[in-house]
Amino acid sequence: MEGQMPIERIFPGLEDIVSMEADIEILGTGYDVAEGPLWFNDLEYLLFSDIRNNRRMKWTTEEGVTLNRQPTNHGNGLTRDPQGRLIACEHLSRSVTRLENDGNITVVANKFGGVQLNTPNDVVVKSDGSIYFTDPTLTGQVGDMDYSGVYRVSPDLKNIDLVARDFPSPNGLAFSPDEKLLYINDFSHSHIRVFEVQSNGLITNDRLFYTLKGIRQGSTDGMKVDKIGNVYCTGPGGVWIINPDGQHLGTILTGSDLQTTNCAWGEKDGKTLFITTRDSLMRIRLKIPGVEVPAVPHRK
Repeated sequence: MEGQMPIERIFPGLEDIVSMEADIEILGTGYDVAEGPLWFNDLEYLLFSDIRNNRRMKWTTEEGVTLNRQPTNHGNGLTRDPQGRLIACEHLSRSVTRLENDGNITVVANKFGGVQLNTPNDVVVKSDGSIYFTDPTLTGQVGDMDYSGVYRVSPDLKNIDLVARDFPSPNGLAFSPDEKLLYINDFSHSHIRVFEVQSNGLITNDRLFYTLKGIRQGSTDGMKVDKIGNVYCTGPGGVWIINPDGQHLGTILTGSDLQTTNCAWGEKDGKTLFITTRDSLMRIRLKIPGVEVPAVPHRK
């Protein structure tokens, strides 16, 4: 199914990122909270989570959407480490895991300070192999933690640091292209904060970057960054495009009344933006490529 994609222009510069006549292509529908889209450039396919159906789906140009794995412990956010291994946030096991090349699963994190995590939600890996993830408390959940946290796991998995604990509902997170900044959004406040990344991997000097408010339904969710530093945050009505100065350039409207949940760069040139809503997978072509996954070291 293909149709005209509404592009809502707010500020000059959006037309340098996406054509005002761009089309959306719906690649699949019928999911129960689609999330975590992740493109494998070396294998030319996309994975995404179908959370409540406890499965992970795969999309290819040739076969469309097929089942990749079931069960997944109600997997959510997905990414890859520098070795290309799949990193997943799992709701049911309340952990972050790594799928090894031999098919075995390694637990990246399931506790902090001896206490079970809440519900790991989304995850990003820095080019040095360190893993950052958000761990909110879901509505109605009774957990062991009395706070929601953002964590960093060292590349060797031996150390885990709590890098932020003042988010009511931390959700999407993404590095700037040079990895000097870390953007983290909060579902409860529908805003994005930006932190400076220190040499030891901890984060500091945060400020409010942008608040996503509007007449459409939804709040901040998954988030990505393109190669020139624009932030793409799923939120009310679709994907909000915000430049590095915090100016909202415009929104890619998904046309869904349901929450737009996440997005990911893909295809060979990295200029396709895959988008998930609660029940669908879609894509749109853009003019600027996104930051690669797995992350590659920044050239100074």
